[in-house]
Amino acid sequence: MSHKQKIVTIDGPSGVGKSTISRRVAQALSFTYLDTGAMYRAVGLKLKEAGLDLDDESALRTCLDSVRLDLLPAEEENDDVGVVLDGRDVSREIRSPEMSMIASRVSALPVVREKLTHMQQELGKKGEIVAEGRDTGTVVFPLAAWKFYLDADPEVRMQRRAKQLREKGESVDEQELLAMIVKRDRDDQARSIAPLCKAKDALVIDTGVLTIDEVTRAMLKVIG
Repeated sequence: MSHKQKIVTIDGPSGVGKSTISRRVAQALSFTYLDTGAMYRAVGLKLKEAGLDLDDESALRTCLDSVRLDLLPAEEENDDVGVVLDGRDVSREIRSPEMSMIASRVSALPVVREKLTHMQQELGKKGEIVAEGRDTGTVVFPLAAWKFYLDADPEVRMQRRAKQLREKGESVDEQELLAMIVKRDRDDQARSIAPLCKAKDALVIDTGVLTIDEVTRAMLKVIG
């Protein structure tokens, strides 16, 4: 165990409750919560606004050289982490279904992956973090002491996401949302760079059949 990092990784597809569960686990352990997905969404927004050709690696690298990202603790227990991109609060902008798809696209780009993986590893050097994403246990922190992979049926995930969006006052087309979730899963699993997959030493938990509290308790029991 001595060579392991004091880090908890929580991976899985979108909509399995990773963010809420990660926050609760981090709070219970007094660890820092690292939302890697929010970082990809923010970078996706930066590249979209810059209007860059995603095939132009040189332009992407130049754009990313200047990126400044700050993650702010969630204001309320069920809120998302706040994100400040180059000094501007983009917390709400990056949480749309459209930005979810853009994040999936840019996260497949080697230059983006390299930049953010490095930033995440720097943040994790001191340990005592709960890292949430799609490749935190496989690529970012392969030596994490505790690894979990959360999963749930796409239909269950769609219903949860629809509820979240409606609570924010947004209208939802459930069939369109389900199609986006299935497409995102497929894209994340098929990409050549750091695809969504379970670490060999990760414990799989089906969040479709358990409550958030039950999942959190099960994980804290394993961590001890």
